[in-house]
Amino acid sequence: MWSLFRLFLPLSLFIILHAEGGSVNRKIWPFNNSIPAIFVFGDSTVDSGNNNYWKTPFKSNFPPYGMDFMNHIPTGRFTNGRLVTDFIASYLGIKEYVPPYLDPTLSLEELMTGVSFASASSGFDPLTPTISGVISMQKQLEYLKEYKTRLELAIGKERTKSLMSKAAFVISCGTNDFVITYYGTPFRRQTYSVSGYQQFLLQHVQQFLQGLLEQGARTIALVGLPPMGCLPIVITLTPSNAFHSRGCIESLSSIAVDYNQQLRTKLKAMESYAYGTKIVYADIYKPLDEITKNPSKFGFDKVYTGCCGSGYVEASVLCNPTSPVCFDTSKYVFFDAIHPTEASYNYIFKALRPTIDQIIKSYV
Repeated sequence: MWSLFRLFLPLSLFIILHAEGGSVNRKIWPFNNSIPAIFVFGDSTVDSGNNNYWKTPFKSNFPPYGMDFMNHIPTGRFTNGRLVTDFIASYLGIKEYVPPYLDPTLSLEELMTGVSFASASSGFDPLTPTISGVISMQKQLEYLKEYKTRLELAIGKERTKSLMSKAAFVISCGTNDFVITYYGTPFRRQTYSVSGYQQFLLQHVQQFLQGLLEQGARTIALVGLPPMGCLPIVITLTPSNAFHSRGCIESLSSIAVDYNQQLRTKLKAMESYAYGTKIVYADIYKPLDEITKNPSKFGFDKVYTGCCGSGYVEASVLCNPTSPVCFDTSKYVFFDAIHPTEASYNYIFKALRPTIDQIIKSYV
């Protein structure tokens, strides 16, 4: 059945994270702390618009994306409003939104309080961003180095070093690697078993984290995989589920469970030998699993279809100004066939708040 992904590869090159319900609170009260900035890396779950400035067709800087964002502006976020990282930045009292690093209009203040280096359709596997022509994780790390140089010229090396050591680093990535690169193309499956590919990705995770540590990062949160089999487009591309008895593809989601457990172990090991560093695992599998099993409890009506178009296959250019959209986005877990709504991201943020508070306490 996975061979069908090849037919829909352009649709599914922005795979994402998670989802959750509940109403969206327009005011997130800031938590007083000493975290001065937030830096974000990964894929479409945390890309706030970098792909706008990259030569790739995988963009979302047009309606109906952004329909519930400030002034109804389509910023390049693959949703109707804010991302989890926007909610986190607001909660920390840093800023209301995390801007994309490649935005040439950013002020020094915006740069100093943090940016997103993420790129929709990216992954830890170097092949993943190559397939879609987006910004690789290695390139995102290079942009961080460039960022440091820019900041050192503006405020000096010591202040830059201090800022990096106190900032929060957030990484959300990996779903594209499995859904697109491993199952959507034959290349990796010719070389790796599922368990072998998991180990291959974890090696790249470790390399990326080491790169962040070398640049002065001391507080890092890495988001695990969601129940990948619950993405509407994944359901659609599975013939037995496609249009009638739609439901999560448990075989794919179980791979995420196994990977997440190995990721936890990897992060604990890295934290143990990286003295003075906090590396935490952010669990988004559990809240998304809960919401798909009992959506009404969290205020959702629609779980297996997105708000845009038919909700079965639309994403990026297929979700466009001519597409019909649902009446109430807050009732949908997904905005398009891949990406959650702002309401879902808000619920995920709430589910992650204990982890965020744990990080904050480490600064006291």
